[in-house]
Amino acid sequence: MKSHVRVTLQEFVVPQKNMTIKSDIPQIYALRERVEEKLGKKLKVHSDFVELTSLIEMELRQHISETTLERVWNYSTRAYDSVSLRTLNVLSQYASKMTWDSFCEMLRKEKKIESEVFNAEIITTKYLNVGDIVRFSWLPDRICEARYLGKDRFVAEHCENSTIKAGDTFVCSQFILGKELQMNLPDANIYIVGREHGLTTLSKI
Repeated sequence: MKSHVRVTLQEFVVPQKNMTIKSDIPQIYALRERVEEKLGKKLKVHSDFVELTSLIEMELRQHISETTLERVWNYSTRAYDSVSLRTLNVLSQYASKMTWDSFCEMLRKEKKIESEVFNAEIITTKYLNVGDIVRFSWLPDRICEARYLGKDRFVAEHCENSTIKAGDTFVCSQFILGKELQMNLPDANIYIVGREHGLTTLSKI
């Protein structure tokens, strides 16, 4: 199942010209999709990032290491919450022949942006509205659909084969595909799902 997050026009605000940009903004999801469209495939394994590094060097005479690219795509096992402006400029040039700021401005102006759906590997609460439903699953056969209540709080509305039951509430600020999910429960305990293999599907429905 593909995971999706719906991105609205209001979320596409051109970032300020800092040296680093927060890595969980919708514009970066969009940039990754444009890069993959040009490359002709999804970046899924280490060799894909090595290939992209080589193509960027040949086409733009700019070097971005495969390790840096893996961080942008959240392939790295270490968590990074920002991306350098230089990296985003080079990727924007590769994907759309423009700077990062121009790429963000283009997204903001696209008429179809309100209904455009991007593949997502991260869903953060700052991009959710109260009432939104997040659906996620983990091995072997666990499924949960949780409604957002605001202030990082969720209530489970539908669960299958899980210790978490409909009506249970929990707190978390983000869901990451392929990573374990830590739920802070009302009794101050932490319930972890996907401890070994992480979340296997993730979507906003």
